[in-house]
Amino acid sequence: MPGSPNPFAQSEQYWRVVFTIEAAAAGTAEEAFNDMALAVSGFETDEANHIWTFELLCGDAPDMDDVKRRLMLLSSLHGVAMPEAQLHKLAQQDWLASVARDFPPLAIGRFYVHGSHVKEAPPAGSIAIQVEAGAAFGSGEHGTTRCCLEALDDLAKRRAFSNILDMGCGSGILAIAAAKLWNGKVLAVDIDPVAVRVTQDNLAINRVVQQVTAAVSDGYDSDRIKRCDRFDLIISNILARPLMAFAPDLAFNLAPGGVAVLSGLLTSQEKMVLSAHRAQGLRLHKRFVHKEWCTLVLTR
Repeated sequence: MPGSPNPFAQSEQYWRVVFTIEAAAAGTAEEAFNDMALAVSGFETDEANHIWTFELLCGDAPDMDDVKRRLMLLSSLHGVAMPEAQLHKLAQQDWLASVARDFPPLAIGRFYVHGSHVKEAPPAGSIAIQVEAGAAFGSGEHGTTRCCLEALDDLAKRRAFSNILDMGCGSGILAIAAAKLWNGKVLAVDIDPVAVRVTQDNLAINRVVQQVTAAVSDGYDSDRIKRCDRFDLIISNILARPLMAFAPDLAFNLAPGGVAVLSGLLTSQEKMVLSAHRAQGLRLHKRFVHKEWCTLVLTR
C-alpha cells in the first residue's frame, strides 16, 4: 500500500537500559528481557566480585516500572541484591557509532575478530571470526580471550588436533577459532543455556556447524563428554577456582600427549592453578600474558 511504513526500517530513536547484577542471576537475565528489547547483551565487568553488566536496546521507550518489576523478580528468584536500572536515550546514529567505537575489529595473531557492522574485507591471509557486539562476553576484547587466541594460533604452527573440547564456551569464539585452525571435531559446552544458544548462533554465522557441537554441561559431568574419546586439546577459559576444581576431570579427559589451554586467571593466581594441574601430571609448556591476565598452555 503506497505510503505504508517499512516494517523492517530501523528506528530513528533508540533507548538503552543499563543495570548491573550478581553472576548468580546473569544466566536468566537475558530471558527476562528478551520480549521487551531488540537486543540484550551481558558481559562480566567485575570478575573479582562476580558482577555482570547488562544492556537492553529498545526501539520504543521502555516502561521503566515494568523493568523494575522484572528486576525485582530476578533478584528475588536468585537471592541477589536488587539492581538499579538507568535509561539512556540514543539516536540511531549514536547507537551505530557506539557499536563501531566499542567493538572495533581486532587483529589477534592470524585471527580477525569483527562484528557484522564491519563492512571492510578481512586482511589477506587472516582467519575471520564474526561475533556480534550483542554477545560481548567472549568477543575477543577481554585479555583472557585474546591470550587464548594467541595460544591457539601459536599451537597451530606446531601440530594439529582432531578431537577438541571447549569447556565453558561463552560466545563460542574459541571453539570457532579451533574449528578454523584444524580440520577436526570440536565439542563446545557451557553450564549456561544462554551461552550455548549464543554459541550455536555464532557457529551458523561462521559456517562451522558441521565441525562444532554446542551443548549444555555442568563442568565435565555430561553424557556428551563421557561418550567422547579423550581429547587431544582442551580449552578452558573460565575462572581460577573452577579451573583448580576441574583439574582431575581435565586430566582424566585429556589424551596422552594432549594439550590444555587454561585461561580466566590473573597472573597472581597462576601459581595455584599451575600447582593444581601439576599434581595431575601436567606440566607448563608456555604462558601468554595480557596486562593482569594470564593463559597457561599445559601438556601431559
